[in-house]
Amino acid sequence: MKMPERFDNAINKLYTAFHCGTLQPECCKQCAVGNIMDNTDSWKHLTQQHGGLQLSYVGTVHERLGRRFNGYLPSELLQLEAEFLKGCGYKLPYHHKNQSQNIKISQDMLFEGLCSCVTYLSRLEGISDALDYSALFQYSPSTKLSEEKETALV
Repeated sequence: MKMPERFDNAINKLYTAFHCGTLQPECCKQCAVGNIMDNTDSWKHLTQQHGGLQLSYVGTVHERLGRRFNGYLPSELLQLEAEFLKGCGYKLPYHHKNQSQNIKISQDMLFEGLCSCVTYLSRLEGISDALDYSALFQYSPSTKLSEEKETALV
């Protein structure tokens, strides 16, 4: 089955970022959307808060005009970033000064975030979410994420 081009491009960029160590949830250039947007931070002007789902004035204008960024509407990019951050264990919206957000990022947490992204991207494209994520990203988590999240929050 041939996948839509924007889906393939997004997955390839996320795969590359994950394996090259350039996937960082707290950086707007290296987060999920930052990587999909070619490591630029231009997308951050679409909302007031990292991980927020409410479009800013700029985001609303682009959305109403039907503008797409690497194939995605502003609202789709914001939802994708929110899914990634939630998958990594962050509370939304993310703010670096929030003391409860001091999460030690592990490969397992990034992998869970990527799985959330793939699920959301699959839904956007109307593709069955029966993907084998561990085979897709060539990674098997070493521990259960729920145990790691509980340890990190204590």
